[in-house]
Amino acid sequence: MQGLFNRSTATHFHPSLSLRVDALTGNGWLYPPSHIPLVYNRRMMHILPIPPSGPVRATFLARPNRFIVRAETPVLGVFDAYMPNPGRLRELLLPGATLLLSPTAGKQPFVVAGVERDGEPVMLHTHWNNLVARRLLEARLVPGLEDAEVVRAEFPVGHSRFDFLLRDPRGELLLEVKSCTLFGNGVAMFPDAITERGRRHLEELAALSREGRRCAVLFVVHTPRVSCFQPDYHTDLDFAQTLVAVRRDVQIVAASVRWNADLTLDETVRALPIPWPRIARESQDRGAYLLLLRLPEPRRIDVGGLGTIDFAAGHYIYVGSAMRGLTARMARHVRLRKQYHWHVDYLRARADRAEVLAVRSSKREECSLAKAVGTLFQAGPAGFGSSDCDCPTHLFYCGAAHPLDQRDFHGLLERFRMRP
Repeated sequence: MQGLFNRSTATHFHPSLSLRVDALTGNGWLYPPSHIPLVYNRRMMHILPIPPSGPVRATFLARPNRFIVRAETPVLGVFDAYMPNPGRLRELLLPGATLLLSPTAGKQPFVVAGVERDGEPVMLHTHWNNLVARRLLEARLVPGLEDAEVVRAEFPVGHSRFDFLLRDPRGELLLEVKSCTLFGNGVAMFPDAITERGRRHLEELAALSREGRRCAVLFVVHTPRVSCFQPDYHTDLDFAQTLVAVRRDVQIVAASVRWNADLTLDETVRALPIPWPRIARESQDRGAYLLLLRLPEPRRIDVGGLGTIDFAAGHYIYVGSAMRGLTARMARHVRLRKQYHWHVDYLRARADRAEVLAVRSSKREECSLAKAVGTLFQAGPAGFGSSDCDCPTHLFYCGAAHPLDQRDFHGLLERFRMRP
């Protein structure tokens, strides 16, 4: 195996680090991208450009922007690494999470290959997702595509380019591949951020299918701890509705994979069912929402009919609902320029940060959601946002820590958003 690697590049690998990479990797070997080893056996596949000793483990500290994470190891101290995944990843990149890094000769000393969640690795590198898909196809492990062989990668059709052109006994098939890392409560969901490009790919594949070409989408789910797959209609309603609309023209496949601690791929691959009736029913513009606000300093605020209230500095969660026009309601809450109507409008005007999370549902979940939030955080002023129900309040104080940096809050989101 060692003949495949170039040791000389490791010792002078990144000038900003005073220590050699082999102090972390154990031997310093790097995989040249053109010589990625592939080993099939009964238990695992080596397919990622990771040193033979496995990934470097580091503690996640922060994410300054979409493509940079700040990490720390006892040997190197604090440093930045390249994040090749533009998704939000908020449920994975919690403070203190263990990152799985691979050395790189790029601008940053390391690239993020994955992260551990509850002790199990999740592969994050979106550019490597097609490596995974290709090896699974070549090993005939993709459910529903066992007879397909890869003809070409990055296959152009018109002004578009699709991940693979396949061929099976029925003829050619265009395949687009997506990486899914969002999961919880036994459900995998995609995407974790709005993807206009992904929605456009679905429409293009459906149009090609109606012209007589066979087309498919493969969602590679990077965890074995799920029992079904659904589009994340809470985050990207347009993508979810488009997936429902094209499912009769485009073959939709979701497959769960298992990663070992050294980021070798176990050959266990499972087909995930997709509950289409439930998805079609719930992928509508209605439901509840969580408005996350931050006050940079203590404020005394006139809250309409509630009078003047003293608010501490920190993060707040407001729970509301709209059984019609949920997207417009959420956008209104984030805007600053508007006529005040709800109690939360007065608080929003003084907040320096605002983001909103949808919890789409065909049922009214607002009060159940408020009760659940109240088990995690301190209740706000009595009657705030709850004048039309029996709840004590729909505003909650989270303190100095952002709720999305807290595992328990993500657990709450999973219970309400990820239902089998």
